[in-house]
Amino acid sequence: MTKLVAFTAAVGIVFILTGCFNKKEYFEDSGTVFHTLYHIKYESHELLTEKIDAELQQFNLSLNPFNPNSIISKVNNNEPVEVDPWFKEVFTKSLEVSAATDGVFDITCAPMVNLWGFGFNKMDSVTPQMIDSIKSFVGYQKIHLKGSRIVKDDPRVIINCSAIAKGYACDVIARLLEKEGVENYMVEIGGEVTMKGVNAQGDCWRIGINKPEDETTGMKNEVEEVVQLCKKGGVATSGNYRNYYIKDGKKYAHTIDPRTGYPAQQDILSATVVADDCMTADAYATSFMAMGTKAMRKLVTKTKGIEYFIIYTDSIGNQQIEYSKGMIPFLPNRQQLAILENP
Repeated sequence: MTKLVAFTAAVGIVFILTGCFNKKEYFEDSGTVFHTLYHIKYESHELLTEKIDAELQQFNLSLNPFNPNSIISKVNNNEPVEVDPWFKEVFTKSLEVSAATDGVFDITCAPMVNLWGFGFNKMDSVTPQMIDSIKSFVGYQKIHLKGSRIVKDDPRVIINCSAIAKGYACDVIARLLEKEGVENYMVEIGGEVTMKGVNAQGDCWRIGINKPEDETTGMKNEVEEVVQLCKKGGVATSGNYRNYYIKDGKKYAHTIDPRTGYPAQQDILSATVVADDCMTADAYATSFMAMGTKAMRKLVTKTKGIEYFIIYTDSIGNQQIEYSKGMIPFLPNRQQLAILENP
């Protein structure tokens, strides 16, 4: 009897000590992936840095076009390779958004981007003949997924998923965290975010949308609006206001319209999209920049699951704000305004 009581007491002590050591707390991880910074905050029993790093490294071997050993690099080099589930999911979503946007979103437009050069430093050397030549092998209809292999209509077709991969990477890490039992987290990679639950203070996660400024240094970071998510979701923002080339008094956006081969000169300065996943939000935020307000409004009326907040210039050059009705629950600063306007 004495031994049994002692054993029971010992088990009780172990249980108490284990409970103390396994208490959840908030951790933060940061680093670089895809040549961009990432920041991850999560509530867990333990630090998950090694598992997060391993997942990002594996992801890097799938969709990083700058890694010569990645699947996407082998596809671009016409090497025989079977694509993995990550590649398949991004490729399938890309074609879905391409069809929905009538080709405004197109992961095959990398040659067009390269033609213009970073910051459009090759603008003066680009000719209509060069654009027409490249357009012959640019187009999302020219590449297909058959089983686990990519088939091209033209071997010169190359793909770059940078307009969707960062958002998807956020979703991938979110899945990892949930697999590890994490219920509260925020994953931010290059400005794209997947979040769920609450922060360390017990509040819903919040991120800011920067106010457009006519300067390219990135030193000004005045917040225009705050987006708050209390449920799982993805938030992505694209903006041209710090990425443009001025020629003859006109701004040329950093976004290329794959249909024309020229920089998209549209009225949207910043587009923020909220969706169930960050991959979808990322793709549509990029698309809106090249579409402009008129085409965007038409698209959102027939596209389910996306809400938007845009900053654009009107016909006389003044900045304006527009957001979807479904976006209001994510805009704490405007919810009261909406109540006053619609009593």
